[in-house]
Amino acid sequence: MKFKVLNKDDGTEARTGYLELDHGVVHTPIFMPVGTQATVKTLSPNELREIHSQIILANTYHLYLRPGASLVERAGGLHRFSSWHKPILTDSGGYQVFSLSDLNKVTDAGVRFRSHIDGSYHEFTPERVVQIQRSLGPDIMMVLDECLPYPSTLEEVIRSNKLTVSWARRSQIAFRESDPLHGYHQNLFAIVQGSTYVQARRESADALCELDLPGYAIGGLSVGEPKQALYEMTEVCTSILPETKPRYLMGVGKPEDLVRCVALGVDMFDCVMPTRNGRKASVFTWNGPMVIKNAAFSDDFQPIDSRCNCYTCRNFSRAYLRHLFKSDEILGMRLASLHNLYFYLELMREARRAIAENKYKEWMEQFFNNYVLQVDKKPN
Repeated sequence: MKFKVLNKDDGTEARTGYLELDHGVVHTPIFMPVGTQATVKTLSPNELREIHSQIILANTYHLYLRPGASLVERAGGLHRFSSWHKPILTDSGGYQVFSLSDLNKVTDAGVRFRSHIDGSYHEFTPERVVQIQRSLGPDIMMVLDECLPYPSTLEEVIRSNKLTVSWARRSQIAFRESDPLHGYHQNLFAIVQGSTYVQARRESADALCELDLPGYAIGGLSVGEPKQALYEMTEVCTSILPETKPRYLMGVGKPEDLVRCVALGVDMFDCVMPTRNGRKASVFTWNGPMVIKNAAFSDDFQPIDSRCNCYTCRNFSRAYLRHLFKSDEILGMRLASLHNLYFYLELMREARRAIAENKYKEWMEQFFNNYVLQVDKKPN
């Protein structure tokens, strides 16, 4: 993997760059649509290509349980299995193990958990998770980590950090001692933890940087902590993580979060919000979010966003979208999801342009002057 920083903004820590992977080049900062089950919900790979998605994310935990890593391996890996031939990143499944399992037991060896599907017992170790991701065949794989809930005590965080760093070292060894299974290179990223404790974040980042892995993620945020803590912990991590490596903020987030965290030096983001909200009739615009099912849009023949050039906004009105949702038509979910992902990707394209022109701070201020964070009432 090659990563190069191309531009730096003088007024912030924002930067542009590119990731060169075997399945293509990814221009950063970038948002990655989430395809948990090797599919971005309601959208086809062709639609994702048409809105210029560069890389998508899939979920190790879910794909391990269904359809199984061995089946995906026999299919030739995720790219062939899903007909998505651009880069793919898979998370380690650690977050899902701790958030979805009713019963899990963490030891130094790994974590034993129950499937949320059928209650069967399974075990993830750092080595096993690397093996599973070798079978799945993403371009970027994540180490197994422990994601603590918010709030957690400092004692709990210190214990967990030691475990996460130990697991990262074991993951690196397992990665080095195994070979890709599908004829192309894979890359291993570590995950910084530490909850909302500054010193714990620093110690986690310092220890993981010693591994000299190709990239680093910031985990354990967007789990209920105050918004200011999200930004503060992100800044702590980006101030330590190598400038020459990509920085990935996991599970974040809202458009305003992306804009602020790009200014802190983050390169990669993922979140289910654009598609999940789209399926619930909540859409994003350059003036803020709105709920398209609201009665106010029943006779509104404007596009969702007059500034948007997505397929939905070029062809359909707010009134038609509202009609689709009120009629429980699947097309409404598809069109709203398509629009939301286009908006997120366009947001990152605009951010890259502003950074390249050394005007990110001014662009960010203009964004927040126009973007009303909460403009909606409950849908009627």
